[in-house]
Amino acid sequence: MVAVAARTPLIAGNWKMNLDHLQAVALVQKLDWTLKDAGHESGSVEVAVFPPFTDLRSVQTLLDADKIAFALGAQDLSTHDSGAYTGEVSGAFLKKLGATYVIIGHSERREYHDETDDVIAAKVQAALKHGLVPVICVGETLEQLEEFGASAVPVGQLKAALQDVPADADIVVAYEPVWAIGTGKVATPEQAQDVCAALRAVIADELGAEAAERTRILYGGSVKSGNIATYMREPDVDGALVGGASLLADEFAAIIRYQKHVGV
Repeated sequence: MVAVAARTPLIAGNWKMNLDHLQAVALVQKLDWTLKDAGHESGSVEVAVFPPFTDLRSVQTLLDADKIAFALGAQDLSTHDSGAYTGEVSGAFLKKLGATYVIIGHSERREYHDETDDVIAAKVQAALKHGLVPVICVGETLEQLEEFGASAVPVGQLKAALQDVPADADIVVAYEPVWAIGTGKVATPEQAQDVCAALRAVIADELGAEAAERTRILYGGSVKSGNIATYMREPDVDGALVGGASLLADEFAAIIRYQKHVGV
């Protein structure tokens, strides 16, 4: 595989169901000011924010008006383009709003909304159809970890999600061990590396070596400024999907600036 330096690190903030549109605008402004005050060079790390649906238009308008170099993403999308699907949001709508990314298969969607591998595969296809980059989330529960080991469930989930995905598709994969999300527990950097390497092998098998080399694989699960650099030293970890810490401008800025502080 190529060196990590060939893949621009991606630090993505998943805000989940937090912040109204005014709070979202305030957070983006503070994050932008904090990074600029700290001398952060945009381009060394790609930053993406994933607000709730109701915030997307306000955040997109701010990013465009102030020329803020953050990518915009959504937290979910429908398998359908349009029609009588109350409460659903089409990939076409997200693309029109300027979204680049969309999270698919997050463990909370799998658990609370009973999303199956087949549904997630259909959502990946919907994202690609509308020119969105799917951030495909995979991860095991504590029970699955103890029964099958760390990589078996994520590998199976990713194989299912990559059904009929073309080799040249632009995708991102996020490994989030469910037992580490919001619990304060974290996978060790070595554990994260082992699973991310296994996921990259799946991409190579399903989409080819070139796709495996260019695809970014993120780690997520209680990521903080104090531990991010240890993960980013691993060759197959290309960034982070950050939950609660992304709601705090100073903390999220410190995560984004992990290279500055530690010299990775």
